[in-house]
Amino acid sequence: MMPQLSLYILKGLTPPEHEVITIEEEAESVDLNMQCDLVGISCMTANSPRAYKLAGEFRARGKTVVLGGVHPTILPDEALQYADCVVIGEAEGVWVQLLQDFQQDRLKKTYHNPSPDLGKYVRKDFSKILKKRLYNIIPVMTTRGCPYHCDFCCVTNLFGRKIRHIPIENVVRDIRESGAKNFMFLDDNIIGHPKYAKELFQAIKPLKIKWVGQASVSLLVGDEELMQLAAESGCKALFFGIESVSEEQLKSMHKLFNEIENLEFALKKIKKMGILIHASMVFGFDSDTKEIFNETVRFLIKNKVSTVSFNVLTPYPGTKIYEDLKNEDRLITTDWKYYDHNTVVFKPAKMTPYELQIGKINARKKFYSKLSVLKRLFGNLYSPFIYLAVNYGHMKQVKVEARRIAILQTELFDKH
Repeated sequence: MMPQLSLYILKGLTPPEHEVITIEEEAESVDLNMQCDLVGISCMTANSPRAYKLAGEFRARGKTVVLGGVHPTILPDEALQYADCVVIGEAEGVWVQLLQDFQQDRLKKTYHNPSPDLGKYVRKDFSKILKKRLYNIIPVMTTRGCPYHCDFCCVTNLFGRKIRHIPIENVVRDIRESGAKNFMFLDDNIIGHPKYAKELFQAIKPLKIKWVGQASVSLLVGDEELMQLAAESGCKALFFGIESVSEEQLKSMHKLFNEIENLEFALKKIKKMGILIHASMVFGFDSDTKEIFNETVRFLIKNKVSTVSFNVLTPYPGTKIYEDLKNEDRLITTDWKYYDHNTVVFKPAKMTPYELQIGKINARKKFYSKLSVLKRLFGNLYSPFIYLAVNYGHMKQVKVEARRIAILQTELFDKH
């Protein structure tokens, strides 16, 4: 339930003579019979089957459908089976042209600008979020692109490997014009370019906002000034892709903090700044054995990590790991609805698919047990109310997730 920017950017890019209605289906229902001429649907891999179904419903009603987002970008030929047009990559640089072509009845099958100009300000109307309280937090993005090319990540397929910046004055304008006080920076690494990040934090410090974002542990801890500026500018929590506590796996991913002792030291320094830590852990690497689940939970509780996302390795199309597993005949399914970080869709190297699935669920259950929450509280007393509220939410979700295992065993695992 994270707010995304794509619909607000598209609305801001649209010339004023057009009426635009935005719908975020996570929180709103879709009226298939609404009066409109053009329907744009943005989707990721896991919800692409839903997007394709919606596209079919709208086309059956005579509407023209445009698909975009990460999944159509990676598999445009697949997406074109369900839509009239596909936007590959970013909408800036193509959306206005697409609308003009549509009006003149010469819509192309695909549109793509590999490196659009991010310097022009695009006004974003966030009033809907604030009025309807869809998410209670405003999405902001300051950079696009990632210089790394992790085997299991497809960010570079969408944004490229070069880091591109949105002018800081435009970011500040977004924050001011929203009228909000709580923000989420959607950047894959808010501090990927330290010089830019420092200037950004200095610029937003006077705005007295609270924000959360995603960052690299090594870059943040390696620069004391950067860490201090982040805290002073209103940073309350950071998402860190730790991925694994296996030193063998960390080294294979070329993590700068590939020794567990260094990682523990880094986490302590971040917590001393009063910043809550949300870690992302991934199970299912070829080096993982059944011991990895308990090892991971022990490490996280020992270091009093605030909250954690437990994920199973997901071989998204367009990634190296997808091609490797496909070539090794280890994919269980290519039904994209299961490609959701939570469902095992391949045959692991050192355990069965079911053992990986149940191991991940049990790890989450142990980490969000009442005893674990109490133990970790003493390392998060600088924000006790936020800590307890978020952990309580995760504890409720654990019960929901556990009920999925019987369905998955019937649908996927019994065959493998």
